[in-house]
Amino acid sequence: MNQIELAIFVSRCVAICEEMGAVLRQAAFSPNIKDRLDFSCALFDSSGELFAQAAHVPVHLGSMAFAMAYIVEKRAWAEGDMLIFNDPYLGGTHLPDVTLVQPFFVAAQLLGFVANRAHHANIGADSPGSMPISSTLEEEGLLIAPSYLFRQGNPDEALFTHLETHLGGNTIGDLAAQGSANALGVQRIEDLASKTGACVFQQAVQQTNQYGFDIALKSLKVIPVGRYQFEDRLDDDGFAGRDLAIAVTIDVSEDHLTVDFSGTDNQVKGNVNCPLSVTAAAVFYCFRCLLPEYAPACSGIFKPIHISAPDACLVNAQRPAATAAGNVETSQRIVDCIFGALAQALPDIIPAASQGTMNNIAMGIHHDDQGVSWDYYETLGGGTGGGPLGPGISAVQSHMTNTLNTPIESLEMHFPLRIKRYQIRRGSGGEGRYSGGDGLIREYEFLSSAEATLITERRRHSPWGLSGGRPGQAGSNMLDDVPLPGKCQLTVEAGQILRVETPGGGGWG
Repeated sequence: MNQIELAIFVSRCVAICEEMGAVLRQAAFSPNIKDRLDFSCALFDSSGELFAQAAHVPVHLGSMAFAMAYIVEKRAWAEGDMLIFNDPYLGGTHLPDVTLVQPFFVAAQLLGFVANRAHHANIGADSPGSMPISSTLEEEGLLIAPSYLFRQGNPDEALFTHLETHLGGNTIGDLAAQGSANALGVQRIEDLASKTGACVFQQAVQQTNQYGFDIALKSLKVIPVGRYQFEDRLDDDGFAGRDLAIAVTIDVSEDHLTVDFSGTDNQVKGNVNCPLSVTAAAVFYCFRCLLPEYAPACSGIFKPIHISAPDACLVNAQRPAATAAGNVETSQRIVDCIFGALAQALPDIIPAASQGTMNNIAMGIHHDDQGVSWDYYETLGGGTGGGPLGPGISAVQSHMTNTLNTPIESLEMHFPLRIKRYQIRRGSGGEGRYSGGDGLIREYEFLSSAEATLITERRRHSPWGLSGGRPGQAGSNMLDDVPLPGKCQLTVEAGQILRVETPGGGGWG
């Protein structure tokens, strides 16, 4: 293909991913998917190399790009197959993120795979919202090893029964929505490949990845050759572990760079442990930010980047370490470390630290006296860091998450909750020539008794400033104005008010 034809091919593939996302959103039952957009869709070639994705959730997409080759290899794929998994040590992120993978064919030739990953508020944990303060993977819910949900179009009835027994009808409905998104993706990509022909299609995929590699190699030369180091810390693991260090060394050469996490603390009892697939997603995201907007989202752009981390450390956790918060919190701190190191090399490009947390809130009840059961989960935005080009943005999701808030109308319609306050936390961004963005304040009034879990960060260690800018304010959590730990699980009664104040971004200059 010439350059124009290749650009059209890439755009058509991205459009397929976007249409898959639209189907998933419209067909889903859960506010987590249809309102917060906590899902991602992508296309892979026959060896599991990423060649297209929509602009969905970075932690989903980067981890799939890192691990899909392992998932699809050594399997005898057939038309109508659909694989399901959520195992964080086999290419997943954490248990609530469930992935469905389906192959596509032209003239009986396997050409690749469509995949989507979505977050489910009920994945079978004992605590509502399935984000417990856990110390083992087993406590976090139902572990789904890579298994065929459909084989040649025929459902595995035993597996469906097992999933429905443990997860309930709403989660099964959302899984059906994921299956519908994949079915649409297969139809669209097979139509495209049939028109181009299998040979031309495969050549276009290879060209896309080669083009991405060439752009990455050229663009990353903006980083001066050298060694750059940075260390940051997580507040705690929800148990006895505090001030947990994540250390990174970036070695930049002419044709590649190595990201080494030697010096990072060992994995801990709590669930801030991070599988290597999630660590890779955070690293890939940071360097993707340095590439031009027109760079295709494909495996080729990651080829110049090599990642190493000691076994059984926080960012390369080993089974059976708990991982629920590694995906959402530790991934954010990895980003802070990468950008902190890169700021030494690129002081006129890199901004100060953003809020550095997803502010995870899970709540609900499993079968009260009237048999009522509900699960809810959301993340909250905060401030982004100020940078050389201007101030940070207030009250938005940043870095490894690209989800929305749950609209108040949707939340109050579905759950026994009332939002008492939802506003920008004025003055929480760090001061500087360009100030950090402000965090937000969100207050939940419980209309019935419930269980609630908070997994939050940057409550002790504030988002840092750069080039003389001040740090942003740390976040805080309160129940009826009584301070709560950053990570806690509690029982609440009707009339009580949970208040979450999210961190501001660091200032610059």
